[in-house]
Amino acid sequence: MHDAPVKAMLVSFRHGYSHLITSGGQLLLLFAGFFFGNRNAWLWCLGCMAIVSLLAWYSALRRHRLIVDTPTSRIGSAAQGYVELLGRAQPQGVPVLSRCSLLPCLWYRYKIERRNQKNQWYTESSGESDEPFIIDDGSGQCVITPEGAEIITQHKDTWQVADYRYTEWTLIKLDEVYALGEFKTAGGSSSTLTQNDLVNQVLFEWKQDNADLLKRFDLDNSGELDMQEWMLARQAAKREANKRLDEVRAEKDANFMHQPGDGRLYLISNLPPEKLATRYAIWTWLHLAIFFGALCGLAWMGAHPEF
Repeated sequence: MHDAPVKAMLVSFRHGYSHLITSGGQLLLLFAGFFFGNRNAWLWCLGCMAIVSLLAWYSALRRHRLIVDTPTSRIGSAAQGYVELLGRAQPQGVPVLSRCSLLPCLWYRYKIERRNQKNQWYTESSGESDEPFIIDDGSGQCVITPEGAEIITQHKDTWQVADYRYTEWTLIKLDEVYALGEFKTAGGSSSTLTQNDLVNQVLFEWKQDNADLLKRFDLDNSGELDMQEWMLARQAAKREANKRLDEVRAEKDANFMHQPGDGRLYLISNLPPEKLATRYAIWTWLHLAIFFGALCGLAWMGAHPEF
């Protein structure tokens, strides 16, 4: 769990920035224009609105296209790399307890606010958990690592106790979770070890105990291995390598999803992918409309210098 102040600040900034470019940033700039009311303020506010809207449009469009263009894979047959998964969520071991309500969940984000003497709320602490959980789609299971993900959830609770206000977002057991990120399988079927690799490894280990190596294979007690004795040692090493290779290949596969290393979107949500795609499509058109509206406002002011 991210309890350190710096980590909590980064979490708060990430979600605050996301909120800014997808909801209230343009509105705040519009209010600022009305508040100051002069030409320079309007030019500055409309220019910033155009820039913010263009960035927000690109961000929403990118998310929409990734969700729409990435087909849903089955965990049991998913290719390695960037994939989309959909399955029922369950804890990996003991469930996480949410920070404020102390209820079992799979993941949580929290914000604790305090009211000051001016009846204003300010954030006293915030953060989120990063313990992994599992999703199961019937064909297999995948361990989801939430660290670094953009997480959208339907579960949000807010309550007030005296001068404190608590807000909590959670993912809970049996949620149908959508995950878009980097998929990797570790285990027997994905092992790249070869017999030759293991033979070299076995011989290296045996050479670390030269006395035991000579005891086993120095048949003429000469104090060193000749060509024939060395061939016997290699044959024994091959048998040991085959045994180890069989053990490796028999290991059960484990699937993992984590944040892509190339900066692509890592998204986790208990909303259906269709709803997520529709949501981002609406934001795409809305930000585009605001962008052109801000440009029209700038053009109108350019044509009316007396304003």
